[in-house]
Amino acid sequence: MTPNQRLRRSGDVADSAEPGLVDERVLVLVFESISWDLQLLCVASAVNRKIRAIAKRVLWRQLCMHRAPRMVASLMGGTAAAGSGGRIAGGWPALAKLMFYCCGSDSSRHLRLDQRLPGHFVETSRFSKTSGQSFLPRRCRGDLLYVCDPCEHQMGSEEEDLGVYRGVFKGFMNSRTRACLIWRQVALEDRPCPYCGARVWSMTTARLVPRSAARRLGSGDGRLEYFVCVNGHLHGTCWLIPLSSDEGDRHDEEEDDEEDDDDDESGNCSHINGIQRTATDGSTSSTGEEIVGYGSPQNYQSASGTDRH
Repeated sequence: MTPNQRLRRSGDVADSAEPGLVDERVLVLVFESISWDLQLLCVASAVNRKIRAIAKRVLWRQLCMHRAPRMVASLMGGTAAAGSGGRIAGGWPALAKLMFYCCGSDSSRHLRLDQRLPGHFVETSRFSKTSGQSFLPRRCRGDLLYVCDPCEHQMGSEEEDLGVYRGVFKGFMNSRTRACLIWRQVALEDRPCPYCGARVWSMTTARLVPRSAARRLGSGDGRLEYFVCVNGHLHGTCWLIPLSSDEGDRHDEEEDDEEDDDDDESGNCSHINGIQRTATDGSTSSTGEEIVGYGSPQNYQSASGTDRH
């Protein structure tokens, strides 16, 4: 028997494991008993293709619901449908990766870096739709967007730290943000989304970055860039300015509205589809959720199959 034949046969044995080990109900009970341990789910997903398929169809969804129940409920429309076969744009493995993985950063057209910043696992992230509102132009603030606090990285001799942040839209296909991108005929970038692999738009190129985003991040005008993929996953980078006073925090929302008029130089999107929306899923007041994860980024990359690093 050749080495290749032995490898194929060993793979067949692994995939023909005891039926109970690949029963999704058994696996759900097992992971419920260990509070949906992220590291073990990554390891289990790499065992064979049957468990990987169950993880993709059921387990990643259940992990997301366990670790971020309020955010998932909002993204799914505030219903319990997510627990009974609900789908989400880009897939549940991509959402799980977005929750627990900082994608790092490369140089881009609008933000140059002296060195590439690799991605890494994060133990805790806080996602907030209040923060997300700061990333939306005034005419798109009826959309629901969750954004996490930036992950701070020291960059060698640079005085400023580099912040890397990520987020996710609810119902991006029907959002005003996507409608503006389409109406302005913004070209898709060549780079893929680090979470689902889909193509992305540069919000900087689209001139849809409000100044409130820089203030929310603690950055400066022209010192940040972020991208949104066709599935509604957001990722971006900014230079974080050490603040000597909180004077900048006292600007009110009316100033935001005046500054956002700059975003409309290339066209007014307010009439698209005749939609006049209020904030999705109720008030935009504080609604943050801290998400805690444990495990290895290397395991997650191999299990999810969406790593680009």
